[in-house]
Amino acid sequence: MNTAIEALRLPLGTDLSGFVALLQRLGVPHRVSEEGGEQVLWVPDSRLVREVGLLYARFPEGDPQGALPAPPRRSTSGIFRQLRRSPLTSLMLLATLLVAALTLLGDNLAAVGWLTFQEFHIQGDYLYFVPLAESLAAGQWWRLLTPMLIHFGWLHLAMNALWYWELGQRIEARQGALMLLLLTLLFGLASNVAQYLFGGPALFGGLSGVLYGLLGHCWIFHRLAPGAAYRLPPGVVVMMLIWLLVCLSGLVTALGLGAIANAAHVAGLVAGCLTGALGGAWARRRG
Repeated sequence: MNTAIEALRLPLGTDLSGFVALLQRLGVPHRVSEEGGEQVLWVPDSRLVREVGLLYARFPEGDPQGALPAPPRRSTSGIFRQLRRSPLTSLMLLATLLVAALTLLGDNLAAVGWLTFQEFHIQGDYLYFVPLAESLAAGQWWRLLTPMLIHFGWLHLAMNALWYWELGQRIEARQGALMLLLLTLLFGLASNVAQYLFGGPALFGGLSGVLYGLLGHCWIFHRLAPGAAYRLPPGVVVMMLIWLLVCLSGLVTALGLGAIANAAHVAGLVAGCLTGALGGAWARRRG
C-alpha cells in the first residue's frame, strides 16, 4: 500500500492471526506492523477504518466457534441445497445485494432517494428532506421499510449479510419462513421509525437494526425454550451488547469513525427481546 491509515492499535500480546485471516477472506487490503511496542493494523483508505473497527469489535478472534459461516467448501449442489433449506433468508440477501448494485453502495443518490425513509432533493452539496407525511400521503409507504436494504460501503454490506445469513437460517429452521419474514418486517419498521423519531431527518440505512432484533429474539427465546437452533456461540450476545454500549457512549462518533444509528439498534433489540419472550413462552408452554 502506497498510503496507509491506522485502523487498530493493540498490545503486542494480542493474537491477531484469526482477525487477519478474516480480513483476508473478505478481501480487505491491510498490513500489520510493530510501532512503539504495539502492533498496528493499517488500511489504505479512510473509509475502511470504521468498518474494520466494527468488524474487530464483533469478531476479534476471526470466526469464533462458527459465529460466521465457514468459507464455502461444499460442492455446488450442496450450496444449492442449503439455499433451498433457507429460501426466505436467501431471498432477503438477494434483495439486499440487488439494492447494493442499484445504489452503487450508496454512491448513486438518485437510486438511494427512492428507498430512504424520507424523500430528498439535492441542491448543491446539501440534501433537503421532504416531510414524511407528504411521502406517505403520496402512497410511498414502502419507505417505512426499505432503508434496511440500503448499505454504504461493501464491508458494511458484508458484515450485515453474514449476520443475517447466520441468524436468519436459525429462525427459518426453527419457526419457518413466514415467521422470519414477519420478524424482519417488524424489526425493520421499528428500527427505522425509532431512528427517524430520535435522529430526525437524515440519510440512514442498513440491516443492523433488524440484526439486533433477530439477535434479541434468538437470545430470549432460547433462555425460555432451549434448543439447538437458537443456541448462539458463547460470548456473541455479550460482545454485541458491549458494542451497542460503546456506540451509545458516543465514542465511535467522537473518534470520527462515522455516525451510528443507535436508536435503530436499541429499538431492534428491544423489539427482538419482546418477540423472543412471547415466542419462547409459547413454545415452553406447548412443550
